[in-house]
Amino acid sequence: MPDNQANEDIVVARNLTKVFKDFWLREKVVAVSDLDLHIRAKEVFAILGPNGSGKSTVLKMLLGLLFPTRGKISVFSHPPTDVRTKGRIGYLPEESYLYGFMDARETLDYFARLFRQPRRMRRARTESLLEMVGLRRVAHRRVGEYSKGMQRRLGLAQALINDPDLLILDEPTSGMDPLGTKKTKDLIRTLAERGKTVILSSHLLGDVEDVCDRVTILYGGKQRRTGTIEELLARQDRTRLIMDHLDESEIKKVEQMLQASGHEIHEVSAPHDRLENLFLRIVNDARTERLSTGGALAGGAVADFLRHGQGDEGRDVIDNLVAAGAPEPVTQEADQSVAAQGQTADEEPLQ
Repeated sequence: MPDNQANEDIVVARNLTKVFKDFWLREKVVAVSDLDLHIRAKEVFAILGPNGSGKSTVLKMLLGLLFPTRGKISVFSHPPTDVRTKGRIGYLPEESYLYGFMDARETLDYFARLFRQPRRMRRARTESLLEMVGLRRVAHRRVGEYSKGMQRRLGLAQALINDPDLLILDEPTSGMDPLGTKKTKDLIRTLAERGKTVILSSHLLGDVEDVCDRVTILYGGKQRRTGTIEELLARQDRTRLIMDHLDESEIKKVEQMLQASGHEIHEVSAPHDRLENLFLRIVNDARTERLSTGGALAGGAVADFLRHGQGDEGRDVIDNLVAAGAPEPVTQEADQSVAAQGQTADEEPLQ
C-alpha cells in the first residue's frame, strides 16, 4: 500500500445506530447507538466491551450482514453491501465454521474456489498460508481432528485466502495456548506492517494491549472511550521512575530527597515481568533440552517420582512402561535436525 494511503480512512461510521424490533415493529433492543468510527489504513483497531455491548452487531454491519437503522457506514468509500467491497474483506467469526471431513488443504482450496481463483494461484496461496499459520506439517489431517486452537489458526488462514485489504477478527486467539497466542499476535502485527487494516474484537485485554494501535470501548451499545492504548492507559496524575537496582540505603536517600521536595511516594517495588513472557521463556528453554511434554514416557521426573517408594516389582513395572513408550534413540544426524528446527511438527513458527 502506498505511503500516501497510510492516513486514509478505510472504515467510516457516523451516528451508526441499530435497533432490533419485535413482531409488532416496536423497538425492543437498541444494540448500537450513535457510533462514530474512523479507522485508518494499516491500523490495528479493537472494538471492546462486555457481552451484550454491541460489538458483534457492529462487526456484522461492517460486513454488510446487518443494515443500520440510522446513520451511515462506508468501507473503502463504498457501502459494505457492495460486492467488490466484500471481495476486499477477510472475516474470522467467533466460532470457526469448518467442515470436519476435509483436511486443511481441501478447506483452503474450497474457500479459494469461492473467490474464483485459478488452480495455480489456489495451490500457491494455500501452501503459503499453511506455512504462515504453522499447519503445513499437519495439513493432511482432517479438520475434525484438530484442537480448537488449530482450528482457529486454520480459520485465520481461511480469512486471508483472498488476500484481503481489511481483516475483521472476532476473538482471534480464543482457544489457543500461550504459544499459539503469541504467534498469532505477531502475525497480526506483521499483516499490519504489510499494509493490511485489522479490526478485532476480543475479551482478552492483554492481547489487545499487545497488538492494537487504537481501541474503542462500548457499553450498552454506546461508545464510551476511543483512543490509542497509550492515551487511554496513561496516568497523568502519577510519575514512574525505572532505575537500575538500588540497595536499601540508596532507596532511602531517594525517598528522602523526593519527600523533601514535597512529593508523596505511593509505592517502591521491583518491576514485574508479564506472565506470558515468563511462560514463553520457560517453554523455549525446555525445548532446548528436547524434553517431551509426556514426562513419564520420556523417562522424566514423573517416572522418577512413581519409582520412589516402590518395591523391586513395582519399579520393574514402571521401568517397562517407560521403556515401551520411550522414543527411539536419537542419532547425531537426527539430533542436529531437531536442534535446527527448534520446534515440534504442530508448532511451526508463523512467518
